[in-house]
Amino acid sequence: MTEEIKLSNRLLRVASYLPKGAIFADIGSDHAYLPCFVCQNDPTAHAIAGEVNVGPLSSAQETINKYELKDYVEARLGDGLSVLQQDEVNQVVIAGMGGSLIRSILENGQDKLLSVDLVIAQPNVDEKNVRNWFMENNFKIQDETILEENGHIYEIVVGKRVNYTITLTEKEQLFGPKLLTQKNKLFYKKWESEREKLIRVINQMQNAKFQDHHKLRKFQEQLGWIEEVLEDVNYD
Repeated sequence: MTEEIKLSNRLLRVASYLPKGAIFADIGSDHAYLPCFVCQNDPTAHAIAGEVNVGPLSSAQETINKYELKDYVEARLGDGLSVLQQDEVNQVVIAGMGGSLIRSILENGQDKLLSVDLVIAQPNVDEKNVRNWFMENNFKIQDETILEENGHIYEIVVGKRVNYTITLTEKEQLFGPKLLTQKNKLFYKKWESEREKLIRVINQMQNAKFQDHHKLRKFQEQLGWIEEVLEDVNYD
């Protein structure tokens, strides 16, 4: 009997959003732990592990072979969603990279998303970019999670395809519409830290010889939102 795959709490949470019987792609899969974990625990699931580099692809293949999952998980080499055929998967997972890169992967692979009704994104930074893409492409934010692992705070944003227009305010894109309603301790911790960083950036910009007044105003506006939200934080 093969041993059970162990996932980090972050990836466990990402995996928890996949439905039973998922037919999904994990883009930037690295060792393919997440798709192998899902398929090991759900024999009705099938996955494609996409990797852009040969080294991680080999690691993914080793994991698939080790856990005897070659009938359920396939590792493919390619950039972003180019590893997929049209209408091949129903869900896409993109975890562990920057929000702008996740957005770019989704944008460049639009033709591979026609059959996809669920995108589970876990950006390491710049979550706003992901939410903005969801809004512009008729994916409703179905759920959001904020969690801490190894000293870093992560957000998971889950987009569900809908057939109507989605509108998010700039504030909702920045903080997350679901996270804004929860406002737990980690939300408070993250935005306290972001507030301090933003104050330092604004001070540097104000003392610069040449000032980008438009950018400065945007940062000051954002700082105002953060301070407003932090004043209103309510958690148990």
